[in-house]
Amino acid sequence: MKLSPAPALDPSLAGSLVLLHLAVVTGGLALLSSASVSASGLESVRCRLQGTPRPPAFSQDGDFVIGGVFSIHYYMHTVDHSYTSLPEPLQCTGRMDSRELRFSRAMIFAVEEINNSSDLLPGVTLGYQVHDSCNLVPMAVKVAFQLANGLDPMFDTGEQCSGSATVTAIVGESASTPTISMLRIIGPFGIPQVSHSSTCACLSDKKQYPTFFRTIPSDQFQAAALAHLIRHFGWTWIGAVRSDSDYGNNGMAAFLKAAQEEGICVEYSEAFSLTNPISRVQRVADVIRSSTAQVVVAFVSSWDMRLLLREMERLPSPPRQWIGSESWVTEPEMLRFGLCAGTIGIGIQRSVIPGLRDFLLDLSPQKVSNSPLLTEFWEAAFGCVGVEEKVCDGSEDIQQLQTPYTDTSHLRVTNMVYKAVYAIAHAIHSIVCEERENSTVKCDKNLNVKPTQVLERLRRVNFSRNGYEVSFDANGDPVATYELVNWQIQESGKMEFVTVGRYDASLPPDQRLDIEREITWVKNSTQVPVSVCSESCPPGTRKAVQKGKPVCCYDCIQCAEGEISDNTDSSDCLICPEEYWPNAERDLCILKPVEFLSFHEVLGIILTACSVGGACLAIATAAVFYHHRNSAIVRANNSELSFLLLFSLALCFLCSLTFIGRPSEWSCMLRHTAFGITFVLCISCVLGKTIVVLMAFRATLPASNVMKWFGPQQQRLTVVSFTFVQALICTLWLVLSPPFPIKNLTTYKEKIILECDVGSAIGFWAVLGYIGLLALLCFVLAFLARKLPDNFNEAKFITFSMLIFCAVWITFIPAYFSSPGKLTVAVEIFAIITSSFGLFFLLFVPKCFIILFRPEKNTKKHLMEKTSNDKRY
Repeated sequence: MKLSPAPALDPSLAGSLVLLHLAVVTGGLALLSSASVSASGLESVRCRLQGTPRPPAFSQDGDFVIGGVFSIHYYMHTVDHSYTSLPEPLQCTGRMDSRELRFSRAMIFAVEEINNSSDLLPGVTLGYQVHDSCNLVPMAVKVAFQLANGLDPMFDTGEQCSGSATVTAIVGESASTPTISMLRIIGPFGIPQVSHSSTCACLSDKKQYPTFFRTIPSDQFQAAALAHLIRHFGWTWIGAVRSDSDYGNNGMAAFLKAAQEEGICVEYSEAFSLTNPISRVQRVADVIRSSTAQVVVAFVSSWDMRLLLREMERLPSPPRQWIGSESWVTEPEMLRFGLCAGTIGIGIQRSVIPGLRDFLLDLSPQKVSNSPLLTEFWEAAFGCVGVEEKVCDGSEDIQQLQTPYTDTSHLRVTNMVYKAVYAIAHAIHSIVCEERENSTVKCDKNLNVKPTQVLERLRRVNFSRNGYEVSFDANGDPVATYELVNWQIQESGKMEFVTVGRYDASLPPDQRLDIEREITWVKNSTQVPVSVCSESCPPGTRKAVQKGKPVCCYDCIQCAEGEISDNTDSSDCLICPEEYWPNAERDLCILKPVEFLSFHEVLGIILTACSVGGACLAIATAAVFYHHRNSAIVRANNSELSFLLLFSLALCFLCSLTFIGRPSEWSCMLRHTAFGITFVLCISCVLGKTIVVLMAFRATLPASNVMKWFGPQQQRLTVVSFTFVQALICTLWLVLSPPFPIKNLTTYKEKIILECDVGSAIGFWAVLGYIGLLALLCFVLAFLARKLPDNFNEAKFITFSMLIFCAVWITFIPAYFSSPGKLTVAVEIFAIITSSFGLFFLLFVPKCFIILFRPEKNTKKHLMEKTSNDKRY
């Protein structure tokens, strides 16, 4: 697909022009365009590539072309930019990686195999363009531009600036970082990219890389497989080393996360790379030698691993069990390190591709001379490079050549290339081909296939080739299947790769790991090595993590009170059931005694006596008032409200009895609601008396008829209204979340406290808050009336009684929360009785004293005289 130019040059395009300039500097194939503009818009566009296109390493025309990008070289020719002329074309230099060359040739083999197939894309020819990215980002970006734009230096586009794609899909790149760079270029145009070797888990993010697929599993699965493998053999104390690169750092981060989830601890995690000073590598080797972990996990590239193992061989090193990642554990050149005997690791499945070896070795002198890349390989492989050395004449026998290019005994990543080509071919097949009624397949090779169509079909491919299933999940990843590879020393003394098991991430967790053969461990032992930080803890103890160390390093300590341990190596002690308490040995639970505020204990008896005594005093006072109901002091103090107040006070005293005894559902609901309603009834009566005093005093003023608005009927209505509101709150509380009995196991460890839970804290505090609101209102009104004539009203006594009432209940709140166990109930009973006695003594004891011991003052004349004297003052 050719990049579309801007329809017109506008100042807003300045940022885009800067980007185009940067692309030119890095060798990218950006575009400049010329256009004729009319009133109706852009009529025609002529585009010209900026930069020199670099011909592909291998290419072939076809009805549909597949791009290929491989890191065949390791370096790129450095160019100094003068910014006065176009830069020189980017060129790959340095040593050739013959393994990557094999990958590129495997892609060509797959394309030719498909072209000769009568089942897949019959009558359709696939072409290819294979490029060398030098394993560097700038070249990968240039290749991405080139695959998107094509090789034509000039081309025309239509009015809508829509070109045609030069490739329908891309196979590659081999490394994750160049792959990411390419996706930034081709991704917005919907060109799918199928990688055979980019394993970074970040590429599974479909929001950033929606066009990316891969036939090799993500490092996320490899990390989980390694953690599963380590946990399977009971290793909880390991060391970890990694390459200081995107591969090592990202892979190790995923592994450490998976290891933590498996309960595996890491003693150390060291990073190094081939470019580090040798002192850094020596330090990593010294850490491995001095560590207590017997197992070492290496998420390292093959080049870095060679460097580390050479350093480990330099000095005597204790035997270590190595766990390897796929990058080095199946590398044949690593087998020469004898200290790694017994290594086990994760490897890509080994496969067989029929006919591939013959294709790789089918290099005639003409084929080699026609390809600069093959010529370079041939001369390097047979040592005929340079004028002074021998000259290659075509008589060299490639059959005898031993290089990674010719080694097809362990085809692993090569098969990933093979599957990637077939996945793209199947996607194209599903677009251009259809099956007829006679089971024949008809394909339309002239159909205009867009990369976005191939992208959509790639998501749904599902086929089998050479016994291997190919499909992609929602993240573009294949089903993660690995081989467990063990380095075993054979009878001949030669060390070889032996497949001892498999790991299939598509199976349930307990079935993913399958050990099929006996494993040879470090020192050629058949006994699984032990790698733990601390020994097991016996029953009756638990593991306690040592300060400053991972959780796998622990001390064995006895279980705490209330807990027991009945097995070996327990991480936590078991808490006894709620009715039980452990014995002294912490290995048996015994029944706990049950405790609550009882009528039979001393505190219960005292509170019961106070409650009943207060109720009796209220009843006795009511009897006195009734007997002297016609006396002046009784009539002057609103006898009806006084009798109702005495009745409510008696109920307040008696309601405290519901707090004593074994809690039950009914007693828990009754105690709080009875308390709330009776106290509101009591405060409502006091409030009514206070309002009467204020209204009566105002009624003595000239032309005042206020008392007709607050007569006996209004007084009764006031008391009923205030009490009804509290009754409504209590009803809602009981309906929505009523109090209920609970067993308190937290206050005392060795016994159970039976108590009532308030259910809804909002309901509980709403009841108390409503009482407090009425008490505050009563206090304010009484305070305003405190200077009215003493014998005419009781405002001063009401003021003091409300002060006592509020002080008691304000003190109750902190005491309620700080009192443990059954003392919480005792505090609440004490607050009820104290506040009730405060109201009773201040409102009724002075009157009873006058009635019983000063009858001469219980006359209307005495009251009127005292009132007159107060008015003069």
